[in-house]
Amino acid sequence: MLYSIISNDVENSLAARQQARPAHLARLQQLLDDGKLVLAGPNPAIDSDNPGDAGFTGSVVVAEFSSLEAAQAWADADPYMAAGVYENVTVKPFKQVFPN
Repeated sequence: MLYSIISNDVENSLAARQQARPAHLARLQQLLDDGKLVLAGPNPAIDSDNPGDAGFTGSVVVAEFSSLEAAQAWADADPYMAAGVYENVTVKPFKQVFPN
């Protein structure tokens, strides 16, 4: 089943994001390589693809996992969690309607 993982950053998370980004991206690449990643990306803090020093306010991942518990465990092990980037993370089942 698909799950949405919606993460909200702490204030001024940019430096910690940049430091943990390679490990964070490696985990997403593994999901992609396994054919389980639907989409992933950050939420810019301003209305721009490249927010520069404004940074980001969170992230969204939609991916396939075997269960809600597996999705939560994957989210809990994110390098951004260990680096203190995320203030909180919500994991929910997700039903993709479009595109199908």
